[in-house]
Amino acid sequence: MKKLILLSLAIVMIVLCGCKQQSNSSDQPGPIEAGENIAVVPTKYGKVRGYIDDGIFAFRGIPYAKADRFMPPQAPDKWDGVRQCTIYGPQAMQGKAQNWKGQSDENFGFQFNIEPMDEKESFVLNVWSQGINDGKKRPVWVWIHGGGFSGGSANQLPFFDGRSLTEKGDIVVVTVNHRLNTLGYLDLRGLGGKYSESVNLGMQDLVAALNWVHDNIANFGGDPNTVTIDGQSGGGAKVTTLMAMPSAAGLFKRAIVQSGSILEVGDNELSKNFGLEFIKELGITPEEADKLNDFTYEELVAANRRASARVTASFPFMMNPGQSPTLDGKYIVQHPFAPTPSEFSKDVAMLIGSNLNEFGYTNRQLITPKTMEQVKATLTEHYGAEFANKYIESYKKAYPDDDQPQHILTTSVRTTALKQAALKSKQGGAPAYVYLFEWQSPVNDGSLGAAHGMELPFMFNNIAMARTLTGGGKDAYELADKISSAWINFVKTGDPNCKPLPKWPAYTPDKGGTMVFDNKCQVKYKFDQSLINLVNAKPSFSLFGIR
Repeated sequence: MKKLILLSLAIVMIVLCGCKQQSNSSDQPGPIEAGENIAVVPTKYGKVRGYIDDGIFAFRGIPYAKADRFMPPQAPDKWDGVRQCTIYGPQAMQGKAQNWKGQSDENFGFQFNIEPMDEKESFVLNVWSQGINDGKKRPVWVWIHGGGFSGGSANQLPFFDGRSLTEKGDIVVVTVNHRLNTLGYLDLRGLGGKYSESVNLGMQDLVAALNWVHDNIANFGGDPNTVTIDGQSGGGAKVTTLMAMPSAAGLFKRAIVQSGSILEVGDNELSKNFGLEFIKELGITPEEADKLNDFTYEELVAANRRASARVTASFPFMMNPGQSPTLDGKYIVQHPFAPTPSEFSKDVAMLIGSNLNEFGYTNRQLITPKTMEQVKATLTEHYGAEFANKYIESYKKAYPDDDQPQHILTTSVRTTALKQAALKSKQGGAPAYVYLFEWQSPVNDGSLGAAHGMELPFMFNNIAMARTLTGGGKDAYELADKISSAWINFVKTGDPNCKPLPKWPAYTPDKGGTMVFDNKCQVKYKFDQSLINLVNAKPSFSLFGIR
């Protein structure tokens, strides 16, 4: 009887242990720990409380600044006690289209978050770290969202969650919201007085956020002297612009630009004059500028739109008057990369790249399967037979494995990325590394290809959060491991080389080495040079998108 009882107890213990082991399997998310005394960190402005997500400390909605309408950012108000920071703050004011984008393959893939907007409470950032108050100096990665200069947020997409990168690389991840569009980029210096500093406010916000990181990130386990700024699309343009801002000098050590390379910002006088035209559209005089606070956000945007329709100016990529940065001479003292990069960013290492099929989803006709004859007819209609023949030949030579003729009609921003990398290389300071993301999503019959933003869940190492975009197959997870490893290593060392990838050389104009991200990652040299030459020789060439 004793033997039977002992045997029964042993079986029960084995079963219980097996159940416990299964419940703590790596396939299962760990526990969430939250409460008044959990994850409390002091900042210059007061203590904040986050929570612990399976061993990773997470803080959401930490205020880094405050500002009145059309005024430069100021330090946030201090608070007593412990401030709860466990929920994402609201996004900056922006068009309603950012909240509901409608039914499409693009929106199915990206699954944009629908967020509240607030003019006063959107000066917030989010932090993830493996340790707090521990004296360790972990490299810091600051993510600046896309959406041009008009929309988006730090929580715009589900896979902008920084937990995975923090866990994998032991880096501190920071994501940030800032003012956008009319409230962030309208130039009102022409009004004088208290509006004399009312220019590039969205960029001033980002500098304020970087100053917050510099002053406070050590308590979150980060090293304020090892900061990398990274952005995609409009975020990449913001990263580039920060490199031309003296107030940002020294606040970051490395920079990553994903599908957002720019060389210039808006013209100083055109920008200032546009602000005065905006005032006229509101029906007030410069002497009545204080009435700006009486208008609703929608009324301000409408006036901006009317002024834009009347004022004709030559602005480069994404540089629309009243909606984007301008060369104001104080906050932005030169064009970021024209004719040369700024000297105070000379020692900032860069990682620069783009995707193969950036903007195909902006026009359904571009991602609908086509024959080569149909593609040739479209190119001939827009640019003539000679250009069409040369372009198709060059594309097939550059991408011989691409069996989708309609991809020839999708646009790339690679030309500007290569110009930026070449200028950085010629400067003779810190190196630049170049990539091209070619991996094709299988979702929706492959209609998105290597679309604009497709690389995001890979470098965030969040494929599980982006299965509607990537399909969630084995190859996606394997590529994400490689790309996120490269990003982490660049954040830590300024060099993206890592074991899962072949040797990745720094970019030089003469060799033109590019890391191509696909199921097989490889370095290629000037493989698409004839294609690049064709595009550069024809400034009007854009094919329904931007280059």
